[in-house]
Amino acid sequence: MHAGHAPAQASSPARTDIEAVLAERLVQPLFQPIVDLSTRTVVGVEALARGPAGTDLEFPDRLFAAARDAGRLGELDMLCSERALECAVAAPVAPPLVFVNAEPAALDQPLSPRLVELILGGLPFREILEFTERALPALPGSLLRIAGQAQQWGNSLALDDVGVDPMSLAFLPVLEPEVIKLDMSLIRDPSAERTRAVCAVVRAEAQRTGAMVVGEGIETEEDLVTAEALGARWGQGWLFGRPGRIEQVSHRFDPVAASALPPPRPGFHQGGGTPFEVAAGGGPVTAGTREAIAAALTRLRDAVAADETAVVVASCPDPGIAETDGVTAALQELAGRVRSVILLDKPIPGEFAAAVIGPGYGCAVCVRSGRPLDLVTLHDLPAVAAVTRVLLNRHGS
Repeated sequence: MHAGHAPAQASSPARTDIEAVLAERLVQPLFQPIVDLSTRTVVGVEALARGPAGTDLEFPDRLFAAARDAGRLGELDMLCSERALECAVAAPVAPPLVFVNAEPAALDQPLSPRLVELILGGLPFREILEFTERALPALPGSLLRIAGQAQQWGNSLALDDVGVDPMSLAFLPVLEPEVIKLDMSLIRDPSAERTRAVCAVVRAEAQRTGAMVVGEGIETEEDLVTAEALGARWGQGWLFGRPGRIEQVSHRFDPVAASALPPPRPGFHQGGGTPFEVAAGGGPVTAGTREAIAAALTRLRDAVAADETAVVVASCPDPGIAETDGVTAALQELAGRVRSVILLDKPIPGEFAAAVIGPGYGCAVCVRSGRPLDLVTLHDLPAVAAVTRVLLNRHGS
C-alpha cells in the first residue's frame, strides 16, 4: 500500500460524519468470494464498501446516502474504489480477479489521481469494473468512456443485477461485458416466464461473446443447482462465504481464473467513424428514396410497437435530410412510443441515424446526404450495437 495513502484506523473516530470519512479515508472494504460452481475454487472477490465500524455510517446504504446528501457522492465512490484496490494489492496472496462497483451518479467525473496511480502502477490481478443496470440509461456516454478506459488498461467489465429491469438486456450488446451477473430474483423464481426470457437472452449473448455468467444470491445447494440450470458457471452468495477480510479466502484462489474471460478490447467501446460509416460496414448501401426511407422507419416503428422495453437511440436529422418527406415526423412518432429515448440534439453533419435495440435484437436506419440520399438498414444485432455505441459516444459531447 502506498505509504502516503495509509488509512486511519477503523476504530470509532471522534467524528462519524461523511466529511470525517472522506478526510481520514475511513472506508474499509470487505470482500465476498466468487466461485467456480463446478469446482468451488475462488475465481475472484467482489469488494463491498463499509464505513467506520460501530458507527451509523458503517453500512453502505447510510454511507452513500450521507455522501449524496452532502453533494460528495463522487468523492466517496472514488475512495471506495481506491481502498478496494489498496487492500487487494496488499493481500498476502493476490486474487485472480477483483470486482469493484461503479456508482452511476459518479460516472461523469474523471478518475482520482490515486486511482490512476494504482492502476497504472501495475495491478497483480485483473480488475472487473462492475456497473449496475441503473448506469446504462443514466449516463451512457460517460459509461462507454469509462468502459473504454478500463479496456485500455487491461481490465474488464461486469453488468450487475441483470433481470431486474428489462432495459439492461437491451444494452447488453452495446456494453458487451465480459461478465454478466444474474440477479438473485431469478434464482429465487426460476420457473417464472420472466426468468426464462431473461436467461435465454443472457445465454445467447454469452455464447456470442464468450462472457461469463455469474449467479448471485446463492445461499443453498438447491440455489447452486438452479443457478447452473439457468446458465451460470460462476456464482456468489452465502453458501460460499459472507463478506470478510480478503485473507479469509486467499487459500482457495484459482490462479488461472482470469484466463476464462475474453481478453480486453482496447478501442471497442469508442469505435471509429460516423454512424453511417459504421453502418455501411455492416450492411449494403442503397438509394435513399423517399419511399425506401419511409419503409425503413416504419419497420423501426413496428419493432418499438411490439416491445415496450425497447430503447431508441437517434440523432436529429441534418437539415438537408430533415427536408425529406416524413423523416422528422417519423422520428417524433418513434420517440413517442417508447419508455427510453436517447436523442442527440446536435445533428451529425450530412447524416441521420436511428437505432432500436431491445432484448436480443436490434435494427437501425442510417441516411447520408447525397444525390440521391444513401441508405443503410441493419437487422444484425452486433452491427446495430456498433452504430449505437457511435451515437452514445457523441451524446453530451
